[in-house]
Amino acid sequence: MTPPPTSRRGGSAQPEPPERGPAAAPGAEGGRRRTRREAARDRRPRAAKAQPGSRNGLRKVEETSAGGLVVDRSTGPPRVALIGRRDRRGRLLWSLPKGHLESGETTEDAAVREVEEETGIRGRVMASLGTIDYWFVAENRRIHKTVHHYLLEASGGELCDDDVEVDEVAWVPLDELGSHLAYAGERRLAETAAGMLADSA
Repeated sequence: MTPPPTSRRGGSAQPEPPERGPAAAPGAEGGRRRTRREAARDRRPRAAKAQPGSRNGLRKVEETSAGGLVVDRSTGPPRVALIGRRDRRGRLLWSLPKGHLESGETTEDAAVREVEEETGIRGRVMASLGTIDYWFVAENRRIHKTVHHYLLEASGGELCDDDVEVDEVAWVPLDELGSHLAYAGERRLAETAAGMLADSA
């Protein structure tokens, strides 16, 4: 993916499912006949599949985060602040800033704080863009994360990559977000934001 213009250099991405090898043909055992012992083994009761909350013995955890699409319309055509993080393969993936809620915070408060911490840009909440949820495994836990996203209007600050979890930050034209955002869910949010901004123009 080609890095966006106006970026500044500065530490994950949604996990990808592991690749699976080719499945064996049903009942293939070199063409020989099964013995009585093998037939009896196949008739034994099978263990029930683990429920979603305990798959593979992992503890299920619910997490909530918040983030924002912060737009600057003060210098011409709308532009949006994105963050870039490198995945395990070394690829730079661009996304919207977001993070965990702190004690006592609302999702709106967390979105404003995370945007400023990760991009250096202060913003005010204009509207909700909706939520994205997904599953991943970390530290022997199966985590269901829900991320609340908001449309923010930039009100100050300077684009910077001081956050240790961010490799780069960049201003990207609103109409080019679809070619830069790494995740389909965030590309859909960008389309929603563009519609809202067009209606308010």
